[in-house]
Amino acid sequence: MSCIGKKKSILVLSLIMAVSLFVAVVRYTHENSSLLLQPYLGQDGLLNRSKVFTHPTKDKPRDLPGYISVTTQQPLRLYCDFCSVVSSSGQMLGQQAGRAIDQSACVWRMNNAPTKGFETDVGTRTSVRVVSHTSVPLLQQRQWHYFGESNGTVYVVWGPYRNMRRDGKGATYNELRQIARNYPQAKIYVTTEERMNYCDKIFKLETGKDRVLSGTYLSTGWFTLVLAMDVCHKIHVFGMINDTYCRAGGHKKVPYHYYEAGSRDECAEYFAHENALYGGHRFITEKAVFAKWAKHYNITFSHPASGDPDTASQTPRKD
Repeated sequence: MSCIGKKKSILVLSLIMAVSLFVAVVRYTHENSSLLLQPYLGQDGLLNRSKVFTHPTKDKPRDLPGYISVTTQQPLRLYCDFCSVVSSSGQMLGQQAGRAIDQSACVWRMNNAPTKGFETDVGTRTSVRVVSHTSVPLLQQRQWHYFGESNGTVYVVWGPYRNMRRDGKGATYNELRQIARNYPQAKIYVTTEERMNYCDKIFKLETGKDRVLSGTYLSTGWFTLVLAMDVCHKIHVFGMINDTYCRAGGHKKVPYHYYEAGSRDECAEYFAHENALYGGHRFITEKAVFAKWAKHYNITFSHPASGDPDTASQTPRKD
């Protein structure tokens, strides 16, 4: 064989080996998805929250590529100094927290939680509304109210890829595109597939449970806190109980949602979801994770205050 022929053979063999190695690495990484978060892991594989949740630079909005505008296809760009995250829980009833909520720089609400008729307890302003794909039809029923009157509100809609795909086959995404055509000034964003997978990985790292294998659906509260921790310098959560509240004797019975009088008791709803074999939100598990995050981030809870002495009042700031 000539010298040139040998060189060609070596080159071909090298290319084959390189391609084989690349395929093996991709396959191994896919099968061991936690490796994708290795930069965020500390000793013993524990989640380094100071890296997962990037503390926002004060007064400087930044791009959040995990959230894409349905109109411009550009990433969400947002920053808030002090955020009030208002739970939809019946705990908000009678709290008269509306004035304190409205005084914050940004007010966050979830799904279709209303303010009208509940202003004294939950306030009047809405800066960011995080919405489940399952709640989009509820917003559609009152399109003018949500997207016509509330022109300043940023809507962030989360959902699985099958609903949110942008190739014309995502039912929820198509509905949102139509709403955006009806209300061109509406600020509507959707989570990307990568962001959804990322939130799943955080759940697994924090709880040790695979979301899919455990039959779990993450809640809108989960997606709200994950986004808020990347956007807000300080967070005050109103009306969210901790993970031990429902097991404590003498706890207050309230409706699951403050705007659904007579609905199932909140704790009964939480226990039903926590023990569901499939399709349940692990509300209690999520709240235990939120308590851990509060110890590493500037988060406070009130109405009711957390029973955890480390999170019942102002928590240490993450610098």
